[in-house]
Amino acid sequence: MKWFKKKPVVPVLRLSGPIGMATPLKPGLSLETLAEPIEKAFTMSKLAAVALVINSPGGSPVQSSLILKRIRQWAKEKEKKVYVFCEDVAASGGYYIALAGDEIYADESSIVGSIGVISSGFGFNKAIEKLGIDRRVYTAGLSKNILDPFKPEKPEDVERLQTLQRDVHDVFISVVKDRRSDRLKGEDKDLFSGAFWSAGKAVELGLIDGIGEVRQVMRDRFGDKVRLKVVPHSKGGLLSRLRKLPSFSSLWRASATSSEHSLSEDVLSTLEARALWQRFGL
Repeated sequence: MKWFKKKPVVPVLRLSGPIGMATPLKPGLSLETLAEPIEKAFTMSKLAAVALVINSPGGSPVQSSLILKRIRQWAKEKEKKVYVFCEDVAASGGYYIALAGDEIYADESSIVGSIGVISSGFGFNKAIEKLGIDRRVYTAGLSKNILDPFKPEKPEDVERLQTLQRDVHDVFISVVKDRRSDRLKGEDKDLFSGAFWSAGKAVELGLIDGIGEVRQVMRDRFGDKVRLKVVPHSKGGLLSRLRKLPSFSSLWRASATSSEHSLSEDVLSTLEARALWQRFGL
């Protein structure tokens, strides 16, 4: 009879990379790319719980919110607990998604937190003046070219951006307080300053529940016979993504203004993704 005894299954869904933005060969984390894997995870047979393994420095607050909400919708519908395991980093939007977990764990050296909002860019107005470049922009709407990097910065534009950031930050804070509730132990001014911590300090602050990795914790919860089943994101992996890239001939024919896969866009998205990781020394 023991051959027919059901072994509990825990789907493992890996969420790795920046949120929202994409590099040429690596799509960013978004609801579009994750909706199907999330559904697969929660509809497996013999489901005991769902495990998320997160390794993300953050990115889009909107996509972070949409992913969290979809996971919680499925968890409520299937009445299953969600366990989250942080790897190198679960910061900013990465930590936002981690809040989908009923329990959150991390490695001793994981970086956790960064509950804040950031916007960065460059100012080129002095550079184009030196080069003698005359830039021409025409808009309908006085605020359409707000924070144009080729024009001098205006205090009212900065204040408008900071107001928007405060609104997004308030939403982030409310989600943290809702999901972690009485487990939070730090002061608001510290917890929500945008700072990040190692896992040990994150446990002290109540941002995560403990130190551990997915195999060990799932065995502790569901026994040594538990089956961990990795949920694939897409068929074919890297090869399928390479096939979806535009051919050289199509790139050659496309104009620089109309091509969605221009070299400059690919370079910028790669640099933006790299900059997110480097904020945490990775």
